[in-house]
Amino acid sequence: MRRALGTAVDGVLAALVATLIAAVGLYAFSLVEWPAFNSSNVTRAVTTLGQVVCVAALAAAIILYRRSTLSWLAKVLTWVGLSGFVTVTLGMPLAATKLYLFGISVDQEFRTEYLTRLTDSAALRDMTYVDMPPFYPAGWFWLGGRVGNVLGMDGWEVFKPFAIGLLAVTAVLAFTLWKELVRIDWAVAVSAVTTALVLAYASPEAYSAVIALLIAPALLLAWGALNRPVAGLPGPGPDPTPGPGMNGPSQRLDGINEPLMSKRGAAKRGAANSWGWGAVVGTGLFLGLAAMFYTLYLGLAAFAVTLMAVVSAVLAVRAQGTWRAAVPIALRLAAIAAISGLIALTVWLPYLIAALTGTRATSGTALHYLPESGATLPMPMFEFSLLGALCMIGMLWLAVRAATSRRAQALGIGVVAVYLWTLMSMAATVAGTTLLSFRLEAVLIVLLGAAGVFGFLEGSKAIYQAINEPPRFKIAAVVVATVGAMAFAQNIPQVLQSEITVAYTDTDGDGVRADMRPPNAVSYYRDVDAAIGEQLGKPRDETIVLTADTTFLAYYPYFGFQGLTSHYANPLAEFDQRAAAIEEWTQLETPDELIDALDSSEWEAPDAFLFRRGADGYTLRLAADVYPNDPNVRRYTVTFDESLFEDPRFETTDIGPFALITRTS
Repeated sequence: MRRALGTAVDGVLAALVATLIAAVGLYAFSLVEWPAFNSSNVTRAVTTLGQVVCVAALAAAIILYRRSTLSWLAKVLTWVGLSGFVTVTLGMPLAATKLYLFGISVDQEFRTEYLTRLTDSAALRDMTYVDMPPFYPAGWFWLGGRVGNVLGMDGWEVFKPFAIGLLAVTAVLAFTLWKELVRIDWAVAVSAVTTALVLAYASPEAYSAVIALLIAPALLLAWGALNRPVAGLPGPGPDPTPGPGMNGPSQRLDGINEPLMSKRGAAKRGAANSWGWGAVVGTGLFLGLAAMFYTLYLGLAAFAVTLMAVVSAVLAVRAQGTWRAAVPIALRLAAIAAISGLIALTVWLPYLIAALTGTRATSGTALHYLPESGATLPMPMFEFSLLGALCMIGMLWLAVRAATSRRAQALGIGVVAVYLWTLMSMAATVAGTTLLSFRLEAVLIVLLGAAGVFGFLEGSKAIYQAINEPPRFKIAAVVVATVGAMAFAQNIPQVLQSEITVAYTDTDGDGVRADMRPPNAVSYYRDVDAAIGEQLGKPRDETIVLTADTTFLAYYPYFGFQGLTSHYANPLAEFDQRAAAIEEWTQLETPDELIDALDSSEWEAPDAFLFRRGADGYTLRLAADVYPNDPNVRRYTVTFDESLFEDPRFETTDIGPFALITRTS
């Protein structure tokens, strides 16, 4: 309990420091009129400078930890270094735009719409459809919405600072967990490397990146919860460094970190009990967080934890010769499931109730996407790059240390889980769906990257001892690690080049393009919003708009009659039936027929229509699922005859390229 409390206090302090660093950094960046990232190298230069400072802070922390001096300063330097690295690596390239990576385009559109909805109100409501609970987990968006509400910012505007700030906070929380599981100087190194990997390969999807940052140490925690070797019986080799629930009294060290092993560490080992309930609770909390943030990563993490339980049960039964040896493992797994399930209900309960008692959920098409990367096994270790080298080291280390290191066992099972999930996703294509395995590549990179850090550290020591411990070898190893880390870090903006560019070329909610070029039709949204408010006199969250320009719903919290695509639509919304109804409305001939159709609709009818003008009338571009084709969406246009709205019950207003039609009675 004392250790758990100490870790919690550390986590709170770390989060406060990271929040302060991110807030101050982003505010400082906003005070200067920087050139657009896609038209100048100035912000890239400043980004590299900031990264060097952060890496220096982390290096100083490692030195202090290794010398066992000024541990409080080392801790602060680690917090500042990690959170500052996140802030400068993402915040500086985006300093001249108010938009986050990918701007308001592609998937970022519906994410911004969700954040706008939950900024407008704390109630758990669907991003698009009125009177409907959300299908996508609301955790990240709800937190961001509360931040935006407190700061008085619109959802689209708070997206960038909240995404960067929460990633900075998560980076230091991951370190707080790592340092309880491995020796503390190694914890700094692995935290820094996994943070850089997440920024490079997961940060565009900011809410999943939070889980990706935590999944590696969480798997170590889970393995400690489920695999508890019994005194006097053979079992998997222990990890060299104790952590909560990780080491029972019977476990031995494997000789890697004795120089940094303190009396506190020895006390941890002696106090650990064979059940490891602290690790059980921690694993349940992580899975609950994943359920609140990102369903796919919850599925993978739960699958990996279940796989751990199966492996541990087999080993226990084999070692003790009785099936009863598996009972404690099953109980711990059940406890993990119960804890995570209770947490998950905080965001899932409204949808589950609605699905069980209300409109029957349609099949949904959220899993109907199979890009080329989802049709092959990801093999980052064979890339000819720094990432490939790190992942190759990690793969080799996992293979060599699988029998003797608990770290290798935990991370190895995680890697196996990713590949098994990928194979299951490929098999699911036969049934007409997928498991979206292509989105797990970032997790695989993080797991192999963490293993690569341990492989490099242990491999360097092994080489050092094998060549008779030359005094300058350690210096050479440090130089190689530092130069390699810096080379990868400064290339992160290049990896994110296209995502950053879109943030500058998209038009923001103020009607401005950050690259100072002419804005697109979004610049008319403010006039559209004003006209709807003036003509209808209703709050935005009581107004339903039918439009194909769904970015309007991302900037303003109106409800929509139809979503962007079926893949992001709530399964309770009956996307296909709504699309069919819209097409039927286009076939009507008089305003009376349209009014009757709207009034008799099984769904609440639109209060306003936001069309584009076409040669034959008012047009809407709709979307249909065409999986298994890639792309998986077919766009098509429907046209309403202008005569359908030539009636006193409708008011028509031309605003730029738009025709706004409101129903006045």
